[in-house]
Amino acid sequence: MPKAGTYNNESISALKGADRVRKRPSVIFGSDDLAGCEHSFFEILSNSIDEAREGYGKLITVTRFKDFSLEVADEGRGIPLDYNKNEDRYNWELVYCELYAGGKYDNVSGGTYKFSLGLNGLGACATQYASEYFDVSVYRDGFHYELHFEKGENIGGLKKTPYSGQKRGTSQRWKPDKEVFTEVEIPLDYLQQVLRQQAIINAGISFRLIDEISGKSYDYYYADGIKGHAEELLGQDALSELAYFSGEGRGKDRQDKEEYLVKAEVVFAFSNQDPVIEYYHNSSWLEYGGSPERAARSAFVAEFDAAAKAQNKYLNEESKISFKDISDSLVLIISSFSTFSSYENQTKKAINNRYIQAFLTELLRNHLRVWFIEHQAEANRVLDQILVNKRSRENAEKQRLNLKKRLTGQIDNIYHRVDNFVDCRTKDVNRRELYIVEGNSALGSVKMARDAEFQAVIPLRGKILNCLKASYNQIFKNDIIMDLIKLLGCGIHIEGKKKREIAEFDLEKLLWEKIIICTDADVDGFQIRTLILAMFYRLTPELINEGKIYIVESPLFEITHQVKGVDRSYFAYSDQEKNQIVEGLPKGKVHIQRSKGLGENEPEMMWLTTMNPDTRRLYQVYPEDPASAASCFDTLLGNDLDSRKQYIADHGHEYMAMLDVT
Repeated sequence: MPKAGTYNNESISALKGADRVRKRPSVIFGSDDLAGCEHSFFEILSNSIDEAREGYGKLITVTRFKDFSLEVADEGRGIPLDYNKNEDRYNWELVYCELYAGGKYDNVSGGTYKFSLGLNGLGACATQYASEYFDVSVYRDGFHYELHFEKGENIGGLKKTPYSGQKRGTSQRWKPDKEVFTEVEIPLDYLQQVLRQQAIINAGISFRLIDEISGKSYDYYYADGIKGHAEELLGQDALSELAYFSGEGRGKDRQDKEEYLVKAEVVFAFSNQDPVIEYYHNSSWLEYGGSPERAARSAFVAEFDAAAKAQNKYLNEESKISFKDISDSLVLIISSFSTFSSYENQTKKAINNRYIQAFLTELLRNHLRVWFIEHQAEANRVLDQILVNKRSRENAEKQRLNLKKRLTGQIDNIYHRVDNFVDCRTKDVNRRELYIVEGNSALGSVKMARDAEFQAVIPLRGKILNCLKASYNQIFKNDIIMDLIKLLGCGIHIEGKKKREIAEFDLEKLLWEKIIICTDADVDGFQIRTLILAMFYRLTPELINEGKIYIVESPLFEITHQVKGVDRSYFAYSDQEKNQIVEGLPKGKVHIQRSKGLGENEPEMMWLTTMNPDTRRLYQVYPEDPASAASCFDTLLGNDLDSRKQYIADHGHEYMAMLDVT
């Protein structure tokens, strides 16, 4: 474990230039994984959409190249890149090399862009900094401007050549950098989804997607915007016709803040098909909603509750309608725009403007009141369906609570029926984790390292029975296996005759959210792991199919690096990872120790590497398909000796390093 180092005036440092993004991409893009990489693409796309929304160009073209680089090209005015007298710098430096610089800071008074996706002046610069290379091509003012960047550094300055043709706009091509993001290959379905969403929200703007990897291209265009989209969603089982309305307002989030303009359009209908609720603000999809979602919940519940009371639809002392009851039959799309937006962060997945929430709530309530008056027949039909949804939900909730009480009773009895089982405190089945470990020595370490609130432990006494070869009579007589079955609580799934006291499999009675196999990282541990999986495969295959079985990987090596008397520990889970860690360490004393068995590890190490949900390596067990699962188990544990011999011949060398030959 790391030891405390020196902390003094020289300990404080500041990231500069491209490192502000390259070393901390999560601050700008929300994460350093694929989601963050995808958001960097959306930042560039947003700028082109802002141009098109202002009336400059009607086509935006996105290209995914074979090396997974991307290009966004528009027909707008072209980003100004030349010398800026006010700032005494070139605009290309401000746009692509300076965070918090751009043309969207005076939107409250209606500046360059009245309603824009980009507000913070971060996107173009941050994406450029996070790219392996980034190329810019701009046609404007009778010139062709070109820029080239590599890993955040400009190469060659601004290239400016006269141009007399008709072409206008900006084209930006870049390749996300693997040194910044853990994954950089943005999938086709993400690009399709984003461009389709933007075509829906930006009526009249065309989006073209060219994919060189598949050799296909796609076009997205909605002349009627969200109305056309809602018509696609509604289908044949509609309970009501589409209702569409829009409105504008001006207000403040607080009395001492500036006024800003808001406009919105709303479309809703009710259907017995799959519900769809989508919120957009300034063309950005609000995955987490925020102000629009709170407005919709408040308005729909208030008006439907008032209608139910006015028509005496509630039964005696019945609780009022919830938004869940309404949303189960609701198709709702809200698209809002404002000259000032308070996003929860740069990823723009939610807004929290108080005035936008108040404006939308009033807009929705006013039009819902009119809808109830002008469409009485269908409004009553919808209200009856919502009450059906409500009562069905409440009945299901009662059944769930009754089942939970029965399961809680089962949980309370388990500790006294299974030797050496160490229970956890919580009775919430949705949180409980069961660790299956090797022997009592591992039990001691895991017991001390675990979070006793939700992690329980059961040790195995030696190697368990090979359930693939054993008969059911042999299985039923095996105490180790039967103890595990008792702990699961869900019974078993077997064909034909069953043992009377063993319940038939019922997933609803499972007492655990996760069942985690925890064995040593050696050949014996792998064999025990395989035998446990074979038991689940034969007796409770549904647990594998439902993703309830997990394997936690324990480290093979502990690497201690000492620099200036300070030790820092690293853990490697393979020889390749060990070599990568060692090669990446600066000069200093390095000690490599092969990890001991689980029973010999310190609790702190066990918690960090094996038990902590934030740092452990947990793998969910899923069969690719039934045939491949059957073939795998038959090869490893079944009667197919020829296949097992061939597997050993092909893969045996991979395990030789794990054998204890001393």
